[in-house]
Amino acid sequence: MTINNDSDSHFFVESELDSLRTQRIVDTALHGMDDGELYLQYAQSESFSFDDGRLKSAAFDTTKGFGLRSVQGEVSGYAHSTELSEEALLRAKDTVQSIKSGKDATLAIHPKGTNEKLYGQENPLLGIAFREKIALLEEIDDYARSRDPKVCQVSSSITGEWQTIEIIRPGGHRVRDIRPLVRLNVSVVVKDGDRMESGYQGAGGRYEYAQLLTEENWKDQVHEALRQAMVNLDSIAAPAGEMDVVLGPGWPGVLLHEAIGHGLEGDFNRKGTSAFAGLMGQQIAAKGVTVVDNGTIPNRRGSLTFDDEGSPTNCTTLIEDGILVGYMQDRMNARLMGVDATGNGRRQSYAHQPMPRMTNTYMLAGEQDPQEILEGVKDGLYAVNFGGGQVDITNGKFVFSCTEAYLIKNGKIGAPVKGATLIGNGADVLTHVAAIGNDLELDSGVGICGKGGQSVPVGVGQPTLRINGLTVGGTDG
Repeated sequence: MTINNDSDSHFFVESELDSLRTQRIVDTALHGMDDGELYLQYAQSESFSFDDGRLKSAAFDTTKGFGLRSVQGEVSGYAHSTELSEEALLRAKDTVQSIKSGKDATLAIHPKGTNEKLYGQENPLLGIAFREKIALLEEIDDYARSRDPKVCQVSSSITGEWQTIEIIRPGGHRVRDIRPLVRLNVSVVVKDGDRMESGYQGAGGRYEYAQLLTEENWKDQVHEALRQAMVNLDSIAAPAGEMDVVLGPGWPGVLLHEAIGHGLEGDFNRKGTSAFAGLMGQQIAAKGVTVVDNGTIPNRRGSLTFDDEGSPTNCTTLIEDGILVGYMQDRMNARLMGVDATGNGRRQSYAHQPMPRMTNTYMLAGEQDPQEILEGVKDGLYAVNFGGGQVDITNGKFVFSCTEAYLIKNGKIGAPVKGATLIGNGADVLTHVAAIGNDLELDSGVGICGKGGQSVPVGVGQPTLRINGLTVGGTDG
């Protein structure tokens, strides 16, 4: 959406800034540049943590500030401040103009407008009273402990955020967005004799607390966290070696996100540091593998009406039937590579510059029945949930820890295992995909992605997936 009326703009009602003078400063600061923008942000956030039967922490925070960026070639100048004033903007203007060379550039075409709204505008922090949130966390704690006598510890938390942002570009191009974000986490620890195991589940998205904190939803999170903990209580040591691995639907897409997704971001490929650099149009995955980054799904954690440069988000196809067909692009890297921006320019806050980042990245469904995929494995591993992982973008090598996994014996799910890790190479792993299920799922809304010292909310997903010949690290023997 392109905004021309400033009468309802938070930044020109609640601060010392004047709309017309601000526009003149932006025009002057970015004159002769290839690109740039003024990014204004106001955010309210809160968090409540309940642990060991009592309220452990409660926090509320308000932040505001601006970031002014100039871009010339592949060099950028950036200045930011918490002070929303004309004086601060003028100081920032002097800073970002320091990169200007002797030759003027031609300002890049503004992002196209959009009238789409992917989430509500209401402030979720105002929907439920403080005491009600604390009482709900206490109820979650009591309910989880009552489910099984083996439960010895329960932790839960609620977090919420409400952001309003405005992007001002030279010539009067402006866009404005209001972004809600909520999340609920539940962790359960169970004990049997000397053995203790844990389970975790969470949910969230860009909507209000009223949708997140329904009794049905929070009880589902408790049941799932407890189920995982009880499964792990019966787990045996994981075997090690090369074997066929079946990945469950939904959250296991985090492996795809880390091992493949980062390598398909424009900056790494422009600089030639990605394992996928120079492979556009080539077969990099098995036939049938199609991967997209989709920032347009309503209410999803990783979705944005437009990115942090003002470009509308898209459903960008990255891999189509195994062939590399696209990268995720911000404006600068797209311009330098001679392609269109894809709406993937994201930043953590006004204090950070945008860079190519994922939104909701997932593999599309295939045609095979998940049960038949499992039945086709004689000896292997069924990985349902993942914890942490590491990936080297330059060579694609990754290591991921399984938090819930099972042996597969003669096509049947066997004993749960503990300590399994998946080891492989992102540039190679998708070539070993042998079966793709028809059960695509997205994660429950808890993803956080880190890159270059910045964290942003994201989504992941995939159908049931069989990968042949994947290295599994274990603890057995």
